Amino acid sequence: MGIQKLHKLYRVRGVVYMDESEDVVNITEEIEPSKEQIKNMKSQITKEKNKILKLFSSVDKKTQKIVNPLIDNAAYMKCELKRLKDYNIEHGVKEYYKNGKSQFGFKESVESKTYNTMIKNYLSTIKQLNDYLPVASKIDPNDEDDDFDNFCNGG
Repeated sequence: MGIQKLHKLYRVRGVVYMDESEDVVNITEEIEPSKEQIKNMKSQITKEKNKILKLFSSVDKKTQKIVNPLIDNAAYMKCELKRLKDYNIEHGVKEYYKNGKSQFGFKESVESKTYNTMIKNYLSTIKQLNDYLPVASKIDPNDEDDDFDNFCNGG
C-alpha cells in the first residue's frame, strides 16, 4: 500500500516505514487555518462570549472582574468543542499508527483526546460560572418543573 493510499484511508502521524524497506517517510501534517477561518472562529467566540455576558449583566463589578476570564475560556472552549466534534464525526475517533515494521494499529486520535479533556474542563467552567450567577438566574439541576418529564411522556 503506497503512502498516498494509506494517507487517504487513515490520518497518520509520525514516522511510517513503507514496504518493509529502510526508507522512512515522515507524513505528519501541519494544517494552518486560513485567515478567514481564524476570523470566523474569533467571530463565533465573540458571539458566544456575548451570550454568556448577558447572563451576568446584573452582577456587581467585582464579580464581573472575577468571571470575565471564565467567560473568555468558556466561549473559546464551546467553539473549539464544536470544531473538534465536527472533526471527530467526519474523521472518526481512531487513527492509524505505525511505529516500526511490526508496531502498527489504531489508537485514539489526538482530536478525540483533546475533545474528551476539554469537555470536562468546559463543564467545570460552566459550573463555576453558574455558582457566580444571582440566585434568580441560577440553573437548578434539581428543578422538578423543567418540562423534561413532559418531553419524556410525549407531552
